[in-house]
Amino acid sequence: MSVRVRLTRVGNKKNPIWRVVVADQRSPRDGRFIETIGHYNPQTHPSTIVVDAERYEHWVSRGAQPSGSVKNLMRALSRSAQPAEGEPEAEPAAPADASS
Repeated sequence: MSVRVRLTRVGNKKNPIWRVVVADQRSPRDGRFIETIGHYNPQTHPSTIVVDAERYEHWVSRGAQPSGSVKNLMRALSRSAQPAEGEPEAEPAAPADASS
């Protein structure tokens, strides 16, 4: 059985929302799946991408092949988590001095 990490469409007509699922390669796009590991909404600005990275790594380490779309989503997710070059990283706030 070949396992893929891919997108399945949910939502209404002209209102696509996608789930990131782990499914058998032979099952249809919106058919049976093994596990849901996230979701993607391209209609918000910026797009909402939520993926459980731990579960994604678990499945990929076990041989699951991510689709091209999922690879692009994971690349975009990792880029948004890192600060852009030239941008200073956010420094942690100094603790309030409670000496009163």
